Amino acid sequence: MSESYPDIAKELTAELKALREVCPDTMAGFSQLAKAATAPGAMDPKTKELVAIGIGIAARCDGCIAFHVKAAVRHGATREEVAETIGMAVYMGGGPSTIYGAKALRAFDEFSA
Repeated sequence: MSESYPDIAKELTAELKALREVCPDTMAGFSQLAKAATAPGAMDPKTKELVAIGIGIAARCDGCIAFHVKAAVRHGATREEVAETIGMAVYMGGGPSTIYGAKALRAFDEFSA
């Protein structure tokens, strides 16, 4: 996979086309889910894309970052908004890891008892 996010989006678009050919029903369902989730509602599309960027960062998904940053730019997101989104993703990526680390330690203790 490329190091350039526009290249990543381009490469994945071709790969996703191939996936749609072998899993048409599944991919059609995913497309409908994406359309419903990103539609304007209580949150505007730009805000929804910023949320998706944060989740993409926390999930460590290069493709998610590529597609959702591209969409956020298209919806008018600023560098500052993306920077704050990144800050929240870093904060939340660390927090859940800390909580689940404590749970894993408790599970170890329980299984070892």
